Amino acid sequence: MRLSLYRERRGISEGSPGLSSRLSIKGWQERFTWMDWPQNSGEFRLGDLQVQSGEVIRDARLIWKTYGTLTPARDNVVLYPCSYGAKHEDMEWLIRPDGVLDPTRWFIVIPNLFSNGVSSGAADTPDYPALVTSWDSVQAQHRLLAEQFGIERLHAVYGFSMGAQQAYHWAAAFPDAVERIIVVCGSARTAEHNKVFLSGLLRTFEAAHEHLGNGRFSSEPRATLRAVGHIYAGWALSQDFYREKLHLSALGAPDLQTYLRNDWEASFERRRAANCYAQLVTWYHGDISANPLYGGDLVRALKAIKARVLLMPGQTDLYFRIADNELEIAHLAHAELMPIPSIWGHRAGNPAANPADAAFLKEAVRRWLE
Repeated sequence: MRLSLYRERRGISEGSPGLSSRLSIKGWQERFTWMDWPQNSGEFRLGDLQVQSGEVIRDARLIWKTYGTLTPARDNVVLYPCSYGAKHEDMEWLIRPDGVLDPTRWFIVIPNLFSNGVSSGAADTPDYPALVTSWDSVQAQHRLLAEQFGIERLHAVYGFSMGAQQAYHWAAAFPDAVERIIVVCGSARTAEHNKVFLSGLLRTFEAAHEHLGNGRFSSEPRATLRAVGHIYAGWALSQDFYREKLHLSALGAPDLQTYLRNDWEASFERRRAANCYAQLVTWYHGDISANPLYGGDLVRALKAIKARVLLMPGQTDLYFRIADNELEIAHLAHAELMPIPSIWGHRAGNPAANPADAAFLKEAVRRWLE
């Protein structure tokens, strides 16, 4: 029974809710079919988009999806940017009337991140820039909201991981347009230890014999993608998670090797290496002050934020540490630090398969949104 259930649960990407969420998502969708809410999607064309580096994304496109109804006053908008590798469908698990984000109350907008496999990305765009920053993404999202929907002010930006970095960027880039942000397992600047992890992944991709240079590949480096999945498995979840064997008891894997193969290897092998590489570079350069407004002065950028900031680091997250948020909160005008008490590491911030952490997240976020 356990093995057959585990096989049903395969195929969830690292940026998505995680292993075992497919069954949960199906159950939630069935439960709320009688409470349907509006959903719309589309493509926003940005033209030839010049990014911070001076390079250009040719014919840049953002694919978007919305959930709920925009009020006439346009005052119920919650922007929900993507985490690493995640597409909008990977992130929908928490959008439901009794979930973290209620689509009967809020107008929720997911702009798919550059190089996530849906919006413009390195794998499909000739001469894609060597670096596209979170600043670039947020500027593009600002255009999407203003030109597509006539939205000038956000009730909130909610983000997890790289999505949390974008939430922070929004508050710093447009301090008068954002009322509150929820930063779940993220930081204002990518920490040095985090960069060591990211550098290891980048060098792993560059070591592939298919690598042509600058994050481009002659063909998909399948063995390298599988190896990257193994590296992620050691970082996305904590030592305590594995010590308690939650990959077996909570996620239903029959053994460690099956778990690594069916979740992590299979997930990364379905991705495009150039997109993975490009998003890692974006993550590596995450810094809300690295732009013309603040000139690299992180303290000045933090002090400029007017939004109410909820910082929710994972207690055992290996990427974004509580200590990073503790340093930031000293310079924020209106902020609260609420660590997620969990041994699920980084995944505590994306807990589709973890009811306890999901309940903690829901309670905190709903309170902050009100």
